[in-house]
Amino acid sequence: MATPDFVLNLRKRIGHELLWLNGVTAFVEDADGRMLMGRRSDTGEWALVYGINEPGEQPADTVVREVKEETGIDVEVTDLVSVISSDRIITYANGDRTQYMDHAFLCRPREGGNVKPFVGDEESLAVGWFDPEHLPEPLAASTVERLGVLRTYLDAKRRGDAHARFVTQGTLR
Repeated sequence: MATPDFVLNLRKRIGHELLWLNGVTAFVEDADGRMLMGRRSDTGEWALVYGINEPGEQPADTVVREVKEETGIDVEVTDLVSVISSDRIITYANGDRTQYMDHAFLCRPREGGNVKPFVGDEESLAVGWFDPEHLPEPLAASTVERLGVLRTYLDAKRRGDAHARFVTQGTLR
């Protein structure tokens, strides 16, 4: 589903006014170190799997659901990578304006679950596993930014610091 029903209902009341939403991003890595990505039907760009929290839904549950819906892959969450609010206002083609707080998670395929990706809904044109050194083009700008945060997180984790990244006073911590 492209736009959750609760957002459509809110839009009936507020029109195109700025709407603040919680979102999730999935960094899914398989046993071979490949990343799961999808080619978005709205932009044609390759991107990480991401989506919007439903009211009352836990962010980790949202990321598992979104990955399954968009790619068919069954995942489990292993790490909270970051919690970052975007200062960018997105204006969609229909005029809706939105800003997001993103919860990014590192995930791996769930043991015994499906690991063969397929296009699961209308949000994607293609999905697949990719070597992180040879990602498909064009990459969405938001994915490029989020991959930078992931690298920062993984570098710190290798040094023994696995706390989630966040921004304070304009600096990624």
